[in-house]
Amino acid sequence: MQEQGRNEGGAATAARASAALAAVLPPVVAAAIVLLVWQAVGAAGLLPPAVLPSPARIAEQGVVEREALLGHALPTLRATLLGFGLSVAVAFAVATLLDFSRLLRRAVLPLLVVSQTLPMIALAPVVVLWFGFDLLPKVLLVAFVTFFPLVIGLLRGFESADPDAEHLLRSMGARRTTVFRLLRLPGAMPSFFSALRVSITYAVVGAIFAEYAGAVSGLGVYMQSAKHVFRTDLVLAAVVVSSLLTLTLYALVVTVERVVLPWRRIELGGTR
Repeated sequence: MQEQGRNEGGAATAARASAALAAVLPPVVAAAIVLLVWQAVGAAGLLPPAVLPSPARIAEQGVVEREALLGHALPTLRATLLGFGLSVAVAFAVATLLDFSRLLRRAVLPLLVVSQTLPMIALAPVVVLWFGFDLLPKVLLVAFVTFFPLVIGLLRGFESADPDAEHLLRSMGARRTTVFRLLRLPGAMPSFFSALRVSITYAVVGAIFAEYAGAVSGLGVYMQSAKHVFRTDLVLAAVVVSSLLTLTLYALVVTVERVVLPWRRIELGGTR
């Protein structure tokens, strides 16, 4: 029996490893092909390095400028985390209020939709003009960029609660707050984490955009400085760093989701 259990466990581990490899291998191969073609174009001199530096050149200069890149990446990461944390807290409070009040929802939700029509290219300089070049405007802009998807994700999650289970709880005398705590909030978590994954990909971009509008440090400032001296390789090196930050934060959200909602992995595995 023990040997059979070990064999089954080994087979399950092998199956998980095979599934992980099947998920990771295609994008890795695609990225490798793109980089090889890009390197070949650069090596052939089809485009001048000032226009399209090769990946090897970008990596080389990124290593040379690693201290400067790290020094500018930390302020961007700090603004991203603070802004995203503020966005999550405010989005949760607003979505909860809208879930409890239908009238408030009808009044506020259209305003939230309209807020997404505001162009960031015009809003960012105004926010910097109001709040200065310190951390606050970057935090506010990151929160603004990521707020709407979080609110919508939570509201959709609240609406996905099983109406029969809600009716059962109410028939047993449960208050609305109890129904929310026991049914609607737990049921909203999958949708909430889906919104988190979408929002975190916008957060770093929002922070860099805010730095473009006005800041003293950050990857946006570094990109502007490199652009002004026509160092395309350094601009792209900063882009690579920002992409790595985004991927790291995305992976962190996925890890937290697997810890908080371990049954989701089983459900998704069973539907494939």
